[in-house]
Amino acid sequence: MWWLPIVAGCGLPGVLRTPGSDVNFDSEFSDTDVEVETDIPDGSHCGDVIEGIDVSGWDPGMDWEAVAADQICFAYVKATEGVTFQSSEYDNQYEGAAAVGIYRGAYHFALPNVSDGAEQAEFFVENGGDWVDDGITLPGALDMEYNPYDGDDCYDLTESEMYAWVTDFNDRYEDLTGRLPTIYTSASWWNSCVGDDDFNGNPLWVAHYGADSPNVPNAWEDYTIWQYSSSGTVDGAPGETDLNVLGGDFADLVHLARGD
Repeated sequence: MWWLPIVAGCGLPGVLRTPGSDVNFDSEFSDTDVEVETDIPDGSHCGDVIEGIDVSGWDPGMDWEAVAADQICFAYVKATEGVTFQSSEYDNQYEGAAAVGIYRGAYHFALPNVSDGAEQAEFFVENGGDWVDDGITLPGALDMEYNPYDGDDCYDLTESEMYAWVTDFNDRYEDLTGRLPTIYTSASWWNSCVGDDDFNGNPLWVAHYGADSPNVPNAWEDYTIWQYSSSGTVDGAPGETDLNVLGGDFADLVHLARGD
């Protein structure tokens, strides 16, 4: 994400496209046996390692055909922030990815100090964050990270207040969509601002750069998606791009999209 600082203790890594062979790609989906249906993308453009990107209004002019040709299999697209902001690039990015067979989901940048969690979940769902059972849409993602604006890193909330805020968003999103949201965060921010309470039912999208495997927040046992670089290059994407990898194979991506 644009605002996420490097995890404490990690320098800015070199540009990576495929993490080292010693990375552990096991995930909560590792033993899943999913039969891929013919009416959804078959993943033929994906590599053995299931790579993805995330984009926002800072990434205009994406050439999604070139992105797919570079073996990008999934993408998360910024839709909303707080209760007022909608990305002007969202429609082009979200629909452009799907048009070339890239699995895609929307994400919401949380501002826990401007409204309660339920209100932001409703704003997100109303403006691109809904989940559709179409075989290609990933569950919406809640982006929880260091406060880039006024206030402290935790948006001036205590651990218990932040836990309540996340739970409020989580519950309302599930009520509206039937899915638990993916949660994007880093171990350093989450452990400091939210604490150790269990969110293991939510898919974890964890950010950790310059490591052989990511640190996982205490609230999870393992990750689903790992954002391993904020400075990658992908064909069809102007400038540097966030790079992600799924902790599993293509069948696990299908499972994540379908929620079964």
